[in-house]
Amino acid sequence: MKMEFIYDYIFHLLNEYGKLLKFKPNIPEKATEVCAETLACSATGNSRKFMEESLEKSPSSNSTCTLPPPYDPEAVKAFNDEKKRLILEVERWEDEYWESKAMNQ
Repeated sequence: MKMEFIYDYIFHLLNEYGKLLKFKPNIPEKATEVCAETLACSATGNSRKFMEESLEKSPSSNSTCTLPPPYDPEAVKAFNDEKKRLILEVERWEDEYWESKAMNQ
């Protein structure tokens, strides 16, 4: 997953959540603004590298909340069939285990 998609999602989520809030934030008088670049400058090594890679350089050209197309019915059926098969296999293993335990007693 690309960081730009994560940032888009989080921005959209916080933006929508913010609409529900009644709290109106205010900036304290002696507050100083700290930007992401300031935080990255003080870091070293991998921390700095990862911070620089995750900096937002420009607004995304994608629209927010674009989801991949839904699965086709065949893919859903194949997934459900595989899940059922795996569940039955685990249940069979459990039965074999308890039968072997009963025979050993």
